[in-house]
Amino acid sequence: MAKIRARLIISGRVQGVYFRYSTQQEANRLGLTGWARNLRNGDVEAVFEGDESQVEEMIRWCHQGPAGAVVSQVKEERGPATDEFTRFSITY
Repeated sequence: MAKIRARLIISGRVQGVYFRYSTQQEANRLGLTGWARNLRNGDVEAVFEGDESQVEEMIRWCHQGPAGAVVSQVKEERGPATDEFTRFSITY
């Protein structure tokens, strides 16, 4: 299966609800690499790389997020994987 990269901007009540930590846990469960970070405007940005089906599952998860999150919008960009990551991390 093809490896892809997805960059998401997740808007809504997504900071202060363990969104990044939960995203890291879910990405690790799916075997994805990349990162997640909070943005100054209150959004969360994330990059995922891995098998297309796992990235698709992660994108679906991000539309809901963890308990306590209220996701109002998810913007996404997709492209080929760059294989620049060795794990999924939370960045600042």
